[in-house]
Amino acid sequence: MSRAVPDFNLGLERESILAARSLRTGQRQHWSSPYAARRIHLIGIGGCGMTGLAGVLLRCGADVSGSDRSDREPLRRLEELGASIRIGQAPINIPSDCDLVVYSAAIKDDNPELMEAKRRGIERVKYAQMLGQVMRLRTGMAIAGTHGKSTTTALLAYILRTAKADPTFVIGAEVEQLGGGANVGDGPHFVVEACEFDRSFLNLTPKFAAILNIEEDHLDCFADIGAINDAFRAFAALAPADGAIIANGNDRNVMDAVSNARAPVETFGYEESMTWRAIEPTHVRGCYAFDIHYKGEFYLRAEMKCLPGRHQVMNGLAATAMAHHAGITRDAIAAALSTFKGAERRLTPRGEVNGILLLDDYGHHPTEVQVTLRAVREHYPDRKLWLVFQPHQHSRTRFLLNDFARSFGQADHLLVPDIYFVRDSEADREAVSSAMLVDRVRANGGDALYLPTLPQIVDHITTHAKPGDIVLTMGAGDVWKIADDLARRIG
Repeated sequence: MSRAVPDFNLGLERESILAARSLRTGQRQHWSSPYAARRIHLIGIGGCGMTGLAGVLLRCGADVSGSDRSDREPLRRLEELGASIRIGQAPINIPSDCDLVVYSAAIKDDNPELMEAKRRGIERVKYAQMLGQVMRLRTGMAIAGTHGKSTTTALLAYILRTAKADPTFVIGAEVEQLGGGANVGDGPHFVVEACEFDRSFLNLTPKFAAILNIEEDHLDCFADIGAINDAFRAFAALAPADGAIIANGNDRNVMDAVSNARAPVETFGYEESMTWRAIEPTHVRGCYAFDIHYKGEFYLRAEMKCLPGRHQVMNGLAATAMAHHAGITRDAIAAALSTFKGAERRLTPRGEVNGILLLDDYGHHPTEVQVTLRAVREHYPDRKLWLVFQPHQHSRTRFLLNDFARSFGQADHLLVPDIYFVRDSEADREAVSSAMLVDRVRANGGDALYLPTLPQIVDHITTHAKPGDIVLTMGAGDVWKIADDLARRIG
């Protein structure tokens, strides 16, 4: 089908816009690869990572088809590049001469297309496995960690893009300054966000790897922190002896994970012993500036003018170290650090309605909640803060209930809807509830209210919030919809 495609690179530098247009009009050469002329079908092609993978496969000369349950703008971009897309999933969608089926982590065993591929004996691989295979065609650069992966991966890709290194990247979030969450470039680097869920990052092939932090999470997948550490240790072992690992030297779990790695390890942090060190960070309304030293010598002055939060100092250090190993100049790194605005749903302004500022964030772990709330307080010091936190997964909420209960101290008012259900068992659902979380927060002295549905929360905020207040929605589910509803109600 033929559909008009909007220019998806608004906001990029002129040369980036021209590069993207040449890609869409077929002016770039195919990569040399074993996938040329192969018929590859992607189930769940509309996901952030799958869309990026599809673009890479098209550049490899593959004949790409795919399906998804709903239509999205990235699918229209893929059609412009030559992919055949079907909305809805059915056995008939798999081409008769299909060589390979790739499916996302969200696809279940009873998916009709996956079942058809099995029936026909077509080779099948998971998204992460395929991503690892195509990474071999370039110099792989992977960013892992419990928190900060999307922002740091996006920042590294942005540094390479603004330095005209034309990277390929796949990020688990949309990034306006990059024209989306994925791009296929002609440069030598393949930048990937490396997720530990289901140990999927063990399928990657990085030459350079960064580990930002390691904490308890995804406890529906891992038995305990020991199992998580084991997975990160295996991830660190993927980097070859001629590569490098950039490791958070302030995190004991990270240092344990890299202790026996083949690749040289460079640490980052605040102490004098760190390979990459942030010196005397200062901030203006929560946006930090600091000197970066490399091996004890001044390297560059970093001014992260558009990313509030002290936690961004560590993200900036890691991205700088990775960019250094990609051969990017200090001046180019410093320029990109000062203009990067972050990934979507990472403390993203959603508008201001009748004097009420609407912000949205993806944070769904206690540590992410804490650092984000601190960033809001520093950036908007004189405004009352309403936090709408939607817990993500019953299992995560149950395992980390006490940590969550201590995480909301910076909010004036906390509103909690029902837990967003995904991947949980019925036993998980019965073991914990949002009401239990609210009770724990109140026991710690917090102002918290359980309102089961998003419309109830919109009603409450509409009635009680005043001009000058901030409403921050947080969570990995659909809590972001509240901003749209508030804009309609209050406006």
